[in-house]
Amino acid sequence: KRQVAWKTELPGRGPSSPIVVGDKVYVTSSGGTKQDRLFVLCFDVDSGKELWRRQMWATGRTASHPSSANAAPTPVSDGQAIYAFFSSNDLACFELDGTLRWYRGLAFDYPKAGNDIGMAASPVVVGDVVVVQVENQGDSFAAAIDCTSGKTVWRIARDPVASWSSPVPLTRVGDDSPSAVLLQSPSGLTAVDVATGSVLWKNDKKCDGISSAITQPGRVYFASTNGVSALDTTKSVPTALWSANRLRPGAASAVVDGNLIFALNRAGVLSCANAVDGEGLWQQRLKGSFWGTPAIADGHMYAVSQEGDLQVVRLDDKAGEVVSEFSLGETIQGSPAIAGHAVYIRSDAHLWKFAD
Repeated sequence: KRQVAWKTELPGRGPSSPIVVGDKVYVTSSGGTKQDRLFVLCFDVDSGKELWRRQMWATGRTASHPSSANAAPTPVSDGQAIYAFFSSNDLACFELDGTLRWYRGLAFDYPKAGNDIGMAASPVVVGDVVVVQVENQGDSFAAAIDCTSGKTVWRIARDPVASWSSPVPLTRVGDDSPSAVLLQSPSGLTAVDVATGSVLWKNDKKCDGISSAITQPGRVYFASTNGVSALDTTKSVPTALWSANRLRPGAASAVVDGNLIFALNRAGVLSCANAVDGEGLWQQRLKGSFWGTPAIADGHMYAVSQEGDLQVVRLDDKAGEVVSEFSLGETIQGSPAIAGHAVYIRSDAHLWKFAD
């Protein structure tokens, strides 16, 4: 049974999720009447003490839906630095000790990129680059930024359609580590070589524009118009494996654990299916509505509703059972982070650590 180990206040707002790197947890926030003050914060995992914070001014559009904020994308790390991306298309790289390595205001280069309800795609590090996916009704693009210098390695145009899905690393056939990135949008699913930006393959099946794809060795799963679809990626040209209408993840991305795949819709219905053939196994209703993707560790799922209820579900191929609940009492849109036998959750106002 996990209890609150510590709870600390955060400035501004932020639907983004926390990330843990070593003995530190990192969070982004945004504040000010126009959401134009950007924060990157670092906390000690044991005590919750704030170790450093950095403040910046946004250079791009800061407008977002009232339920969201400029700090919607979740930061990412390669273990050497933190890459913090914001809805205003500001991308900052900090060393783990808070030293600024570089800063890119992508709105200077692409001023028409943005939409009135805000961007939310989180960046991803693949190899030596950090990839951002900026898809909207204006200047849509995906770009790879060199992790060391902050210079643009490549940029490719994307369809001018709003999408909030995040890029996902993809290990190609014959590679030992990811060398490609998956870009999901309503137009389809595209695999791009991270070194050159060249398109490796594209699946034209219409995709969801909020949840993100997930991968396993030789397989890709993504939300489409008829539920979750699976692709066999063991060959250079992927082939369809299955589609499951009962798996509809809503805003939260699907999650795979071994040969089981789980989808949690906004109404709180958790569905489990066989990840090999898509056969439905069971459904369980959880309390509340959900935006953040749940996390799985040690046979348990940690799901936090928008209303702030943390529910721990014991998982197997027969059924799901809620074994623990805790009300945080605040609106939460991000995902839990799990590290070192602890769970980290953030709302607009606070960052929590739950531990034994």
